[in-house]
Amino acid sequence: MRRALALALTLIGVVALAGPAAGERTAPEKWPTTVFSTVGKPGFPAYVHVAPNGRVYAATYTNPAGDTMASRVLEWTASGTLLRSWTVPGQDLGAPHGVQVATSDARGRLVLLEKSRAQVLTLNPRTGRFKVQATLPDLPGAGHPIPNYAAWGPGGKLYLTDYGQGVIWRIPAKGGEPTPWFRSEALEGAGFGTTGIVYERSRRSFLISQQTTGNPLDLLRGHLYRLPVVAGGAPGEIATVWTSGPLDLPDGFGVAQSGNVYVALLGTNRLVRLGPDGKVRATFPPGPVLGANGSAIPFDSPSNATFLGTRVLVANQSAILGTASHHAILAVEVGEPGARVFIPRRARLR
Repeated sequence: MRRALALALTLIGVVALAGPAAGERTAPEKWPTTVFSTVGKPGFPAYVHVAPNGRVYAATYTNPAGDTMASRVLEWTASGTLLRSWTVPGQDLGAPHGVQVATSDARGRLVLLEKSRAQVLTLNPRTGRFKVQATLPDLPGAGHPIPNYAAWGPGGKLYLTDYGQGVIWRIPAKGGEPTPWFRSEALEGAGFGTTGIVYERSRRSFLISQQTTGNPLDLLRGHLYRLPVVAGGAPGEIATVWTSGPLDLPDGFGVAQSGNVYVALLGTNRLVRLGPDGKVRATFPPGPVLGANGSAIPFDSPSNATFLGTRVLVANQSAILGTASHHAILAVEVGEPGARVFIPRRARLR
């Protein structure tokens, strides 16, 4: 997410003329959208996490134009009332910085992914204590690590996407050093890398979203992949579930109980609903770029789709335009409940 913004501004007009993705439903779909909460400075909210206790969390990223404000972690009630916030310590404020609230552990701590130092942290909401759990290393010839999304997998191990290095990391149960679990050219983006990850327990596999690949024949299209976990916890063969339109930039996503997948398209300011077979069932709004969702705040770089009941909560990041009044969490009624997020009893770091 949130990188190569100058390239995005150059190409976004091309996307508007490109038409719908292959197989896309063209009939209008209306999903009532409201403002769950606005997000103040430093703004640029990232992924929204709904904890098992029903509280809602999100954190903030740096202004693309540059700032020296530390990231904040915000907490809301399920109705959108802001309760508390915490300032993230230890960031390199001279570098691009930001935090994702990726998930919770079995002890109720929040798992945070910090960009400037490529670190995994935990935050105990009861005590306000932050703790550094791991640092992602540079891989030879692979660029700089950027932890992006995370999900618990089999055996209480934590799996992380890396926006910068084309790798899925794994941290052992109860913590430890991260190791590369899966590397593939499919995860190497053309300036826009690997984003969301969700574990499908019934399939024993991960769904993984990719904004673009390094293949020039892909024409800056994104993908949703499925990656099984095979015997011994090794990765199986990655397969494409869905391919987006040019510069849709698929970001975070949520999975419904039905198996439908709701993906935020950061590049074209839309949400797309995919069936369990990967076919497009609907897009909202039907036209790209403008983000006209019927609420007081249009979609502007929507970066995720996290279920809260039958609504999905969307972090409206405005990563390209940087419009402060668009920094908000939006609630989109999609008419079906989300699947339970997998947080096993062994899901804990140090």
